Amino acid sequence: MSTILAIDTSTSQTSVALVKDGKVLFNKTHNDALAHGEVLPKLVAQALEINRGIDLVAVGMGPGPFTGLRVGIAFAQSFALAADIKWVGVCSLDAMAAVINEGNFIVSTDARRKERYWAEYKDGLRITQPAVASASSLEKLGVKIFSEGDYYPDPVALAEIASTSNSVDQPIYIRKPDAYPLPAGVKFRVMSALDLVVATAIEKEVYGKAAWSSAQFKEEFAKAPKDAYYLAAEAGGELIAYAGIFYVADVADIHTITVIDKYRRKGIGRELLKRLLDWARVKKAEAVMLEMRLGNDAARPLYEQNGFVEISKRENYYGPGLTAVVMRKELK
Repeated sequence: MSTILAIDTSTSQTSVALVKDGKVLFNKTHNDALAHGEVLPKLVAQALEINRGIDLVAVGMGPGPFTGLRVGIAFAQSFALAADIKWVGVCSLDAMAAVINEGNFIVSTDARRKERYWAEYKDGLRITQPAVASASSLEKLGVKIFSEGDYYPDPVALAEIASTSNSVDQPIYIRKPDAYPLPAGVKFRVMSALDLVVATAIEKEVYGKAAWSSAQFKEEFAKAPKDAYYLAAEAGGELIAYAGIFYVADVADIHTITVIDKYRRKGIGRELLKRLLDWARVKKAEAVMLEMRLGNDAARPLYEQNGFVEISKRENYYGPGLTAVVMRKELK
């Protein structure tokens, strides 16, 4: 008798299944690319309420975006170590292809940058190594394509594959991950109303007369969590940075990315920007906009490295003689 806990976080979907001797005891998913770390422990806890006698942990090893994929892998490995049981890695595309009954086909998932992770299958077997390519180049292959959105890696199939195949012992990242190490000693979290007093004080210190007033900050913050997303960064219990983005009419607008002087050039702004962009993608925004003060040479390279381009300027936007550079990043 064998009971397998199967986990996959290689796509926007968090998937957990519990399979005992081929019988499915639990199978749940949650679709939110920003919630893997929050949702996965809850789904596993629900599965364990049904059966705690786990003999093996199976986990999807990708390919997938670095940040989401490592959540599932790290959790699976930690669970197996704590329970003193084995874990088995499975190619996530195989777990997606297993539920498709076609002769010759391709499965693909979102790799961002307008690209797709993919592999080709014939008679149920993968005949190519997982790779990354543009959607248009896949269409030129002339093979039927099944994509994320209609299909996801199936955790039940993942459990079945884990019991019959060789283990994939390394994450399938395919390309070099974009992720940088998180700044040491800095905690990132969702901003709360309790942060507004300190954030308003930081606003005045950093931006002077161009700073938001307390009333403006409260008005924009009130749009979260439905239409806005605000993040905070703290070190030693002290608020040191914050960022906010607003979504309306298919476009997300970054309101602010602010880091106090002492903690600049430590990767905090870069991490905040990455998380804002991830949120915009989840909202299915077509593009992200922002305004940057002309002459802000410290911030501009960060935005350009992340795909933002200047589209216009706004004279006197921040006050007399202070021009704003309007930048835009296409997401679709």
